[in-house]
Amino acid sequence: MDFNIRLAEEADYAGMLLVYKPNVLNTAITFEYEVPSQEEYSKRIANIVTHYPCFVCEQKGVIAGFAYAGLFRVKDAYQWSAETTIYVSENFQRKGIARVLYDALLATLELQGFVNVYAAVTLPNPPSEKLHTFMGFAEIGLFEKVGFKHGKWHDLKWYEMYLVEHPKNPIPPASINDVKEIKGFWEIIDRANKALNRG
Repeated sequence: MDFNIRLAEEADYAGMLLVYKPNVLNTAITFEYEVPSQEEYSKRIANIVTHYPCFVCEQKGVIAGFAYAGLFRVKDAYQWSAETTIYVSENFQRKGIARVLYDALLATLELQGFVNVYAAVTLPNPPSEKLHTFMGFAEIGLFEKVGFKHGKWHDLKWYEMYLVEHPKNPIPPASINDVKEIKGFWEIIDRANKALNRG
């Protein structure tokens, strides 16, 4: 299959926007109404990758999917928590890409020193609900009719995962730039690519 999972680079941002675009236009998966400009979207991703992991899955230069973590909330006490985002292109569904991207993302967040991970899923979205349950997330709450898009009110289901036991004196999480220099990070990447290209 020749898929390649790696950290996102600036040259990937246009391909990532192409994956994201139909979710804005055709679904309520994202509550965004208008497709962001390439400039705006690139700024968003560039801001994320200064501290958090952002992985792309590509095949022969085409972005098949991506997953990243980002700020959960601003105040200092939340710094050990992250919120995840994942999208897979309509042309690359049912190939195990989402699961492998998530594996790499969660393992990297743990390596960085994050403790809690959160994900919000707009309902209805059975594939995403199934994915998060499979990955080990627990359902923790429902925001009823919290977003209005495409003529309907939509619920938002929240999921939570503890990556490690909660330490008594946690050390601030390392940035992605710090952990990508250590062996353990490259083992995560290698494991992801082997899993996705197996068979």
